[in-house]
Amino acid sequence: MFQLKNIKFKNVIDIDYLEIKDANLTIISGKSGSGKTTLLKMLNLLISPDSGEIYYNGKNLKNVDPIVHRREVLMLPQNPTIFSGSILENIKLGFKFSNKKLPSENIIIKMLKSLNLNKDLNTDARNLSGGEKQKLAAARILLLNPKVILLDEPTSALDDENEDDLISEIVNYSSNHGIKIIMITHSTSLKEKYKDNIITLDNGRVVKWRE
Repeated sequence: MFQLKNIKFKNVIDIDYLEIKDANLTIISGKSGSGKTTLLKMLNLLISPDSGEIYYNGKNLKNVDPIVHRREVLMLPQNPTIFSGSILENIKLGFKFSNKKLPSENIIIKMLKSLNLNKDLNTDARNLSGGEKQKLAAARILLLNPKVILLDEPTSALDDENEDDLISEIVNYSSNHGIKIIMITHSTSLKEKYKDNIITLDNGRVVKWRE
């Protein structure tokens, strides 16, 4: 899926070679400051490496339109943007620039319930808790049905039980719809449960790569 060759970015990333295969779930692990988020941003074309090449399905990302790429490879940050307005309006905004058709309200409600966000679509999104906002952002990105989702600590505002439930739902939905996930997490239980592929970074270098 992704190949990185001789990638350097400031003093944050220094990767000679890394292949992220077409697995259902790839986990990026490592201590704070090890370069995990920077790596995801490069895969999403939010930033570009100072040197080296990144390939996505054989295409050099230097030759790819970032907007087109981000419609296929979506990133969910640790603190996702929640817009003013209702839950439904937040979902609609996610589709505004996607060139994709907005699903029916029944499908939206079903998605929200699967993530245990049992709120009326007209609920003001700003009144949601931190964990509920993360669930809304996850629903928004899953409904867009991308090819790849990059998750940066998507459950940081949840307790362990709710974290496991949310990730399980995201992984199950993605697996059933052919969506690949690359996720940053510190959760030991998640790393043991979902170990299709674990890549560990330390000071911007790959120190462990288990398939």
